[in-house]
Amino acid sequence: MMGPAHSLSGAAAWLGLGAAAYALDEPMPWPVLVVGALICAGAALAPDLDHKAATISRSFGPLSRGVCEVVDKISYAVYKATRGKKDPNRKGGHRTLTHTWVWALMCGAAASATAVWVDRWGVLVVLFVHMVLAIEGLLWRQARPSSDVMVWLLGATSAWMLADVLDTTVGGAGWLFSEPGQEYMWVGLPIVVGALVHCLGDALTVSGCPVLWPLPLGGKRWYPLGPPKFMRFKAGSWVEVKVLSPLFVLAGGVGALGALGFVG
Repeated sequence: MMGPAHSLSGAAAWLGLGAAAYALDEPMPWPVLVVGALICAGAALAPDLDHKAATISRSFGPLSRGVCEVVDKISYAVYKATRGKKDPNRKGGHRTLTHTWVWALMCGAAASATAVWVDRWGVLVVLFVHMVLAIEGLLWRQARPSSDVMVWLLGATSAWMLADVLDTTVGGAGWLFSEPGQEYMWVGLPIVVGALVHCLGDALTVSGCPVLWPLPLGGKRWYPLGPPKFMRFKAGSWVEVKVLSPLFVLAGGVGALGALGFVG
């Protein structure tokens, strides 16, 4: 799928998780619901860091483009080192390592560790990166004509303000993990969810997605998981734009109502 649909699906997934948390008597404070949805929307773009033409590769200028090249090479090297006899030859690393559950868990764990060990500045870095990505994904029509600096300023301002809201007594910095020093440990969760939702979205497209690597399926370690081929579509097609994106918006709205206790 393309960036906007990925971001919408990420936000919808977190809002749906908020509804589930409410049903399980672990309701998210509204700041956690909002901030988590934005982080998840941004994280749903992150697996495409292995593609030089993706939204994330141009979101932070030369820095993200350089990281993109490095990640692509690492992903390709991992693919070559671990591919099975039935896995095809490839020329690059797109839709390999960064499109797996292993990568999703690693990114989430790294974000949680940063938030805990580096404290507020670590949280701000995690928020800033994902606010910029959320802006690029959800507000792509406005973001693309704008300068990178304006998007970065909006991301930095949003990160600072949201961190202040979360730090209030009812903000929810200690949601789910309430022990001293564990505040913000939950920020890794929307990152994991966003990355996995991205993979599931790509699994619906023609190429499929090796989200279950390194578990072997059909004699392949990089099995392109997906529905039957007749149910798949091309990225950016009318199915994505006219059907799935509106469904993500509707699902997100229902999830938000459920998370706030208005539904269910």
